[in-house]
Amino acid sequence: MASVAKDTIATVHYTGTLPDGEVFDSSRDKDPMTFLVGHKNMIPGFEEELMGASKGETRTFTLPPERAYGERDDDAIQQVSRDQFPENMEIKPGMMMAAQTDQGPIPFTISEINGDQITIDFNHQMAGKTLTFEVEVIDVRDATPQELPDDCGPGCGCN
Repeated sequence: MASVAKDTIATVHYTGTLPDGEVFDSSRDKDPMTFLVGHKNMIPGFEEELMGASKGETRTFTLPPERAYGERDDDAIQQVSRDQFPENMEIKPGMMMAAQTDQGPIPFTISEINGDQITIDFNHQMAGKTLTFEVEVIDVRDATPQELPDDCGPGCGCN
């Protein structure tokens, strides 16, 4: 029976909670999540804590910010002028948006509106937070060659 390892496909149900017990994300009321292990598709601690788990196993673990979404970065908070947004767009604090860049969309949150000055925050919403996950492994199998990145085969040394 396969266990969670690099280059396996893991299917899991998970519930993520904040230190006060508030659930911030869960797959319980929808389809389980399936991902390729060991290719930075998940936050680092999530994959590390699941290594070696097998089908039917449930693991609960708590990740400090550095093993989850990182610490908050003050440099990721910027002031922009209201005219950077479409004139007729209603914007309010807490709204999630995305800036279009050469590298693709980068999500941000509107954190404050002060007249024509808008404060936007590129930190992930969960940055700086300690997160607890309860994860049930629904299935684990070896990835097929088609599911692995094209530039990486056995022994290629990419991590």
